[in-house]
Amino acid sequence: MKNIRNMDVEWGYTGETGPEHWHTLCDWFSLGAKYPYQSPVNLTKTLISENTADREITFFYKNEEFTEKEFKNTFHFVPPNTESYVVFEGEKYYLTDIHFHTPSEHTFEGEHCPLEFHLVHMNNSGENLVVGCLFILTKEINKFSKDQAAFIWQTETHQQWFNPAIFLPEQRSHFHYLGSLTTPPTKGPVHWFVFDTVQQMDHDFFQRIDEGMLPFNNRPVQPLNGRKIYFSE
Repeated sequence: MKNIRNMDVEWGYTGETGPEHWHTLCDWFSLGAKYPYQSPVNLTKTLISENTADREITFFYKNEEFTEKEFKNTFHFVPPNTESYVVFEGEKYYLTDIHFHTPSEHTFEGEHCPLEFHLVHMNNSGENLVVGCLFILTKEINKFSKDQAAFIWQTETHQQWFNPAIFLPEQRSHFHYLGSLTTPPTKGPVHWFVFDTVQQMDHDFFQRIDEGMLPFNNRPVQPLNGRKIYFSE
C-alpha cells in the first residue's frame, strides 16, 4: 500500500476503485477509514437524540467570485477569496468549496433525493464543517432559473459571481451529527448540518454543471455506530 495523497490516487464509484475498496488504495485512505463515525448516514426523526438550539449555525454569506473546477469526480465552485463563512459554537468556518452528488448521499427515511449539494467549510485549525442541501430537478421557475439572474457567468474564464446562500432553503431546520468526509480519505471528525427541506433546482441550470460528469457519484450510507443525531428547528 503506497503512502500517497488522494489527488494522486485513482478512485471512483464502481469496480476495484469503488467505495468498498477506498481504504485499500493507499495508507492515507486507510487511516481516514479508521475513523468510526463515517458519512453519509440515513436521517430520520425517529433517530433524533435531542432537539436543541445549541446546534444552530449562523450564516455570513455574501456575493463573491467563484471559479469552476472539475476534480474528485465532480464539478466544484471554488471561491478564491473565501469571503463567506459560518459560525458554529463561536468558531468561524470559511466556505472553501461547493460541489454536488447524484443521487443524494444522505437519505431521508431511507430514500435518496436526485441531488445533494455540499457546501464545505474549514476553520483556521483545518477542521471541516459541511452543509448538505437536497434537491429535486424541475422545469418550473425557481431561484436557479436563467431569468432570475442569481448567477453571473463568465464562460470563457470559468468564473461566476453569486451569493452561496442561494443553495440554502428558507426554512433552516436541520439535522446535525458528527461524521466524516464522504470522499477519500473519508477522515473525521466533520460537523455535518443537513437541511430537512428538499428544494427545487432548475433542470437547465443543473445540466450546465453536470455535463461530462459521472452518472452517479454518491458514497453508500454508513452505519451510525451509536452516534447521536441532533435536530434544530
